[in-house]
Amino acid sequence: MATVNDDQSKTCVVIGGRSFVGKCLVSRLLKLGNWIVRVADSTHSDHNNRDSDALSTGRVFYFDVDLRNKNSIINAIEGSSVVFYVDDDDAWNYDFFSGYTIIVQGVKHVISACRECKVRRLVYNSTSDVVVESSQDIHNGNETLLYATKFKNIYSELKAQAEALVLHANDIDGLLTCALRPCNIFGPGDKQLLPSLVDVAKSSWAKFIIGSDGSMCDYTYVENVAHGLICAEAALGSRMVIVSGKVFFITNLEPVSSWEFSLRMLEGLGYYRSTVKLPAVVVRLIVNLIKWMYSKTNARNISSSVSVHNIVQLMSHTTTFDCSAAQQQIDYSPAVSLEEGAVATIESFTHLAKDSSSTVLGELYEQSKMEQLLGGGEVAEVLLWRDERKSFFCFIGVASLFYWFCLCERTLVSSTAQLLLLVIVFLYGFARLSHENFSMSTEVSRYVRSVLSEMDMRSYARTVANTWNGGSHVVGSLAQGGDWSLFLKVVVSLYLFKLLSVNSFPTSLGIALAFSFILFFFYEQYEEEIEGLLGILKELLMQFMESVPSSLSNTSTISM
Repeated sequence: MATVNDDQSKTCVVIGGRSFVGKCLVSRLLKLGNWIVRVADSTHSDHNNRDSDALSTGRVFYFDVDLRNKNSIINAIEGSSVVFYVDDDDAWNYDFFSGYTIIVQGVKHVISACRECKVRRLVYNSTSDVVVESSQDIHNGNETLLYATKFKNIYSELKAQAEALVLHANDIDGLLTCALRPCNIFGPGDKQLLPSLVDVAKSSWAKFIIGSDGSMCDYTYVENVAHGLICAEAALGSRMVIVSGKVFFITNLEPVSSWEFSLRMLEGLGYYRSTVKLPAVVVRLIVNLIKWMYSKTNARNISSSVSVHNIVQLMSHTTTFDCSAAQQQIDYSPAVSLEEGAVATIESFTHLAKDSSSTVLGELYEQSKMEQLLGGGEVAEVLLWRDERKSFFCFIGVASLFYWFCLCERTLVSSTAQLLLLVIVFLYGFARLSHENFSMSTEVSRYVRSVLSEMDMRSYARTVANTWNGGSHVVGSLAQGGDWSLFLKVVVSLYLFKLLSVNSFPTSLGIALAFSFILFFFYEQYEEEIEGLLGILKELLMQFMESVPSSLSNTSTISM
């Protein structure tokens, strides 16, 4: 075992220093005041995000490196004693070859460069996903867990290979190594977890809780990841026998319901809080169907389905870890609580917040879609059961009229005559019986003899005119022959009306009347959920329609 004295130069290199975790690590190192930091990153990283104060004091230097070129790495780390290796998730194109050359080959080049430059300590930021099976739960997993046999994605598989290389390189040519496995990193600057949640919240999937809301997960605030890396480096220098060559899980030590945490974040950004559960197996089948359609057409734009797939993976399984080894051996404890981290993250993502005009507060004073569709008048109040007593009596009245005219096997003229006869007999008899109560008799008489006002007549005339103009507009649009969607709607509607009216008009009318008192009310009560399902079906249809032309063009190309 190599012996290492405490380094006096305090010069370190942060590979991936402009990445999500890297920026936080660099900032924390500079705040400690006893580090000279070299930020080494690819030429594709953000050059504008540089600490001007640190630059002016000569405590930070920036290097452009290519992880596929060992010489550029040597140029950045030569003369340093510590290397923090933080991968940049955006530095590769999410295909296996690109990921392998940057993640796996990159680690090999970094290890080789550290040996040549006599670097004392190498701390690698890995991920807990290297032990997560795609279809299994983990309850308080610890470092004895083996690598997964079926990884969640390519990135996790490549990170597992890179981590194994780092640990295997321990105590060779004086280089001490260790690795950390943070779980579900989040925080300001996050490009994975919260943006994926927002993508789902903006889509039709937002109406549902995907998977089980009872699953538990660990999360790690980005500041705590940076703190853990610094703790690991310090422990490598003072407790190298028990730390070097080891790997440690780190989290916020606050396991929480996956959906509770996610909805807490989304609510902070003004998004709708889901209440209806949708089984994860259903969503997984839909997402896999979309991905299969795109794979058949060689399409690339599958970002929406990928976001949903990632969220389904996260929400449908319990994934918690035991961090006692990190607490005992590298003195790790979270510097920022989960709640504090969530608040800071929400404040940093205000640009992704939902517009204030569509918040729940605004919706409380806005007419529902069903109320707008029904005109917002008496009909809407009755069919939407605003006054339950009034709606009930209207329903009884409509049912009675339907029975009288449609189910009594009389002609329309006969039914109308008998109904008018009954009404006249009732009114005359009521007046005779209530002759003693002059006020009641007068009130009934005045109600029966009431006439339509000029305003009511104008309103009814305007309604008839609008209906006529609307029909004329539809006919005019059809005559122009340019709107296929309108044509199909009219043809289908007329055909359905023909089927219902010719074959079983009384039955169809009865069902329509009964359902009008049920469907409008039901839709208004579950408007968000129904629209969510319709939106998902629309999204699937659009995905299918986009894939058909590509499939046809590929087929024609092959036939030629």
